[in-house]
Amino acid sequence: MKIKVVFFIVTAMLAGCKEKQNKKPEQVAEERIYTEQYRPQFHFSPPEKWMNDPNGLVYNQGIYHLFYQYYPEDIVWGPMHWGHATSKDLMHWEHKPIALYPDEHGLIFSGSAVVDKNNTSGFAKSGETPLVAIFTYHLMEDEKAGSNDFQTQGIAYSLDNGDTWTKYEGNPVIGNEGIRDFRDPKVFWHEESQQWILTLVAGDHAKFYASKNLKEWKHLSDFGKTQGAHGGVWECPDLFPLSVEGSNEQKWVLIISINPGAPNGGSGTQYFIGDFDGEKFTSDQIEPKWVDYGTDNYAGVTYNNTPNGKRIFIGWMSNWDYARDTPTQKWRSAMTLPRELSLHKVAEDYRLKSYPVKQSEALVSMVLAENVLVEPHASDTLRIDGLNQSQLELKTVSKDFTLIFKNDMGETLELTLDAKSEAFILNRMKSGKVDFQPEFGNKKHFMPVALTETEIFDIKILLDWSSIELFIDGGIYVMTDQVFPNEPYNSLIIQNESGTSEIRLQSIKHMESAW
Repeated sequence: MKIKVVFFIVTAMLAGCKEKQNKKPEQVAEERIYTEQYRPQFHFSPPEKWMNDPNGLVYNQGIYHLFYQYYPEDIVWGPMHWGHATSKDLMHWEHKPIALYPDEHGLIFSGSAVVDKNNTSGFAKSGETPLVAIFTYHLMEDEKAGSNDFQTQGIAYSLDNGDTWTKYEGNPVIGNEGIRDFRDPKVFWHEESQQWILTLVAGDHAKFYASKNLKEWKHLSDFGKTQGAHGGVWECPDLFPLSVEGSNEQKWVLIISINPGAPNGGSGTQYFIGDFDGEKFTSDQIEPKWVDYGTDNYAGVTYNNTPNGKRIFIGWMSNWDYARDTPTQKWRSAMTLPRELSLHKVAEDYRLKSYPVKQSEALVSMVLAENVLVEPHASDTLRIDGLNQSQLELKTVSKDFTLIFKNDMGETLELTLDAKSEAFILNRMKSGKVDFQPEFGNKKHFMPVALTETEIFDIKILLDWSSIELFIDGGIYVMTDQVFPNEPYNSLIIQNESGTSEIRLQSIKHMESAW
């Protein structure tokens, strides 16, 4: 075994955060860099307290809005609000005041936001362009009383590009006739039928509604009672069209999160490829396809009104199996890196690709290692300070290899491509803190990989202080997992088990902090 040492010296010392406890995000003094243990450096996380689903993803007037499920009083789930942040590049975020608070109709659960360009809602009186948020009300008192109609849909509007919000006095705009899990509306403008289309979920299936003004809604159709995964409750739907790369064909994609029932346990996100005619979504797909095979990409939805029609996706980087227990002290949860979605035809099948947005490349800086060739039946060890904040790119003909990220305490995160089982395997069982909850570190995570589809695998890996995101073949295969090492990983071991094929580590590069 060869040992190569690559020195990386960070000259900028990280200043300690001086945020006071029990303050709302808008009151917290922002520092350039978050410094708490496990704090992500290029993923969005709230200044403090609890966060889960991304909500209201919308672009308007040069600004990307990120709303999110937020509880401002504790780092565990509580009465839900909509937190708010904005960005010009999807990488650097400005924390904003809480957008939506609970009211007499209930807590503010997940939903979406649209740019009402033609003022169909009538909310604008002086030529403004309204932003309209559509969300689920959850009336906790009715749930505790045993009722099944405690979730309804409400709307709110902003006439100053999201800075302030007014709830519609006619809420709720969609009532509930006794469906217990009736939530997470995602809305878009359907040009062909000249109306707004709303998708929400009702326990084990999706429902579609239409409106001309965002206030009055008509039920159109249902989908999914006998299709896809049904190991848990359906949540956070998203319906949108995508052109098939390299063709003139267009298909519709329906994203549905499910909890539990994901391929590696707990929370996950499936997708369906089909057609939508303005009333019904149809698909001949019976078995689920998965956006991500890791355990920590859930409730993801896409942006409305993006430049050039790009379909940009953000997910909550956690899992309901252990989200309340992860070992952070001041805040809890982060979002995935924003990803661009694209649709491809692979061996007569439609596949969704998910890949980091190009804006993430602006954070790539110092080269930590490059051009390392690992021959068949060989291994290399690279010692690299800064691995916990880096981007790795590899090309491999080998279909049998293991990458091991290791620290001086002997903690390891292992990634294996196994040709015999045709699977990529992520093993975080000895990655650091794993005993805070039984489900977190109790098994390896498997992702099926069709080895016959490609000669050479391109692999991109992004490591942040408490996460790993893996993209193979431009995002055909994706895994996202949290990790909590007691010390940063500072060694990479590359083991090539193939007897005939090589692995080339093209580069490891430092990722600058977005904060």
